[in-house]
Amino acid sequence: MQREPFTALAAVYDAIMADVEYDHWADFVLSYARDGGLTHPGTALDLACGTGGFTRELQEAGWAITGLDFSEAMLAEARHRLPGVPFVQGDLRSFALPKRFDLVTCVFDSLNNLLTPSDLGAALTQARAHLWPGGLFAFDVNTRLGVQELWEGDAIEGLAPMPGGAEVHYHWSHHFEPDSGLGVVQALCRVEGDEFIETHRERGYDPADLEPLLKAAGFARWEIVEYPDYAPPAADAPRVWVFAWAPSGAGA
Repeated sequence: MQREPFTALAAVYDAIMADVEYDHWADFVLSYARDGGLTHPGTALDLACGTGGFTRELQEAGWAITGLDFSEAMLAEARHRLPGVPFVQGDLRSFALPKRFDLVTCVFDSLNNLLTPSDLGAALTQARAHLWPGGLFAFDVNTRLGVQELWEGDAIEGLAPMPGGAEVHYHWSHHFEPDSGLGVVQALCRVEGDEFIETHRERGYDPADLEPLLKAAGFARWEIVEYPDYAPPAADAPRVWVFAWAPSGAGA
């Protein structure tokens, strides 16, 4: 019944996440990119793309999009959803593609799955290496407070319809480990009597944690904001968005 993260979950992920506002997130990112002078649309790489929910929004906005994820099970769902999009299996910390992009994205607190600052720094460095000069990396992360207080009541539960008439019953519980600083989610899902559990762990990152890592990764400048108004993050913000620009010009 216990499964590795993002394996069994792939088959029911889109049903459970049907209300995620990928379209609004895409508008948020693309508006910032456009206002910052980024060519629109251009080429884009969606990191930790999962089943392709955000990838699809970028594709529909006209971007020539590539998706990358560590989980082959999630990628199988993405390829079914978006058969014309190239999807690549890879590790955020070490992937190497034979091209660069105008825009790189990584959304839905995916980078929080990297549990050490060194791993996060490696991922930021790889994202930077895959940007054209003057390109933009846009991502969100849960803060330390956000990981500590993930959901009100520390649980979510519900029923979600699936294609073919089945339903998935999900019960996800959360607790915070003070000693490790990690938030732990036990994701139980049941479909027609078959059930599984995946355990997911996240580390929260505050703006003060992110800024030295962005500098070390070689970004020229960045802005850390809240969604949806691009305001500077409040001290108790549970999640922040980061827009980081690669250096422009020769040698970038």
